[in-house]
Amino acid sequence: MKRIIRFSRGNLTALVFSLLVVTSGIAGYFSRGGFNLGIDFRAGLIQEIQLAPRAFSLSYTGPGNAVISMNNTVLSIAISGVGVKGETYNYVLGDYNTLGSFVQGVDQIEGIAASSGLPGSTLFRHLVLDALSAPSLGEAPYWIHYLPADAPAVAIEDVRSALSGLGEPAVQVLGEGPERRFMIRLQDSDIKGDFNAAGISSALDRRFGEGETAVTSSNYVGSRFSKNLTSQAFWLLGATLLLILIYASIRFRPQYATGAVLAIVHDALVMVAFIVWTRMEFNTTTIAAILTILGYSINDTIVIFDRIRETRRIYPGDSFEIVMNRSITETLGRTFITTLTTMLAVVSLYVFTTGAMKDFALALLVGLVSGVYSTIFIACGFVSLWEKKFKRSAAAEPAETGT
Repeated sequence: MKRIIRFSRGNLTALVFSLLVVTSGIAGYFSRGGFNLGIDFRAGLIQEIQLAPRAFSLSYTGPGNAVISMNNTVLSIAISGVGVKGETYNYVLGDYNTLGSFVQGVDQIEGIAASSGLPGSTLFRHLVLDALSAPSLGEAPYWIHYLPADAPAVAIEDVRSALSGLGEPAVQVLGEGPERRFMIRLQDSDIKGDFNAAGISSALDRRFGEGETAVTSSNYVGSRFSKNLTSQAFWLLGATLLLILIYASIRFRPQYATGAVLAIVHDALVMVAFIVWTRMEFNTTTIAAILTILGYSINDTIVIFDRIRETRRIYPGDSFEIVMNRSITETLGRTFITTLTTMLAVVSLYVFTTGAMKDFALALLVGLVSGVYSTIFIACGFVSLWEKKFKRSAAAEPAETGT
């Protein structure tokens, strides 16, 4: 017969430990000024920038209008207008190995003048358009940026340092390090005086060199939108808990449903404590991590509750404590195997990614451990306490009736 581990002995110790962790998280939230809110929850100017030097400039002196556009693979120049035969010139970026060959190709368009101060043999990874510049070409030079083939990574700390004079901007890495792409948000309270959308790129140019910054997108997020996003996130968490409570009540008994909800609330608060004390950015990715863990935790809890129900039918004479310990012991192998295999994938995600995805993986690792712990000691512990109290009440009723 398989040895039964008496998990119930650790319920009181686990309760004290959990209270300490949750209390520390709540205390940290108020003492450290709340969450380190990410870009998604702050009102203000939001820009995606790429640290890419200027490659070459284009100007147009012909009739009509010349408009430039570009995606990941093709740069297009469309010429149209009154008295002009509309034509679009497409240049597939993969067909050009050097800046010199690309400039020579664009220079063949009548009315277009292309110039570059770089050697023609300069290799590039891809070209970048500045979103703050009008796409229409004219006599004034229109600069196109490029990412060198051997572009080194830029640390996010260097970007934050360059923007230190603009208040407390939120900075987030986009893509891989060598792509040198960042998302930057400047809060409303930091936007003062004659500051405009070009202020961020100007500050970065002062740090990394003139013409080294290209703004790939620029938007302004109002305070109403950010507040709505925050309230929607909390409504989403509340709705998730309510649906889990209803589902567990239908499938099991109310005490089981309450225990399951307490367990996932515990997991959410543990992750909040971790986020508060590590100052990890609280953004939509963090919300996704919390919801993922809630789903994982409730799945593990339902499996054990289902085994408890089956074991009670097989051993109707055993106390609930023995039934619970037996059920957890029998499912322990399954719990460890599924958790460890999931953690292997999450660890790979943590090791081989950067930025928000790395934070997402780290939050998942904490949540996975908390989910196993809360299922065994919080959810099952609560149901065990409920059953003990119910039996004591049932045993006391005949004595009270006879007096």
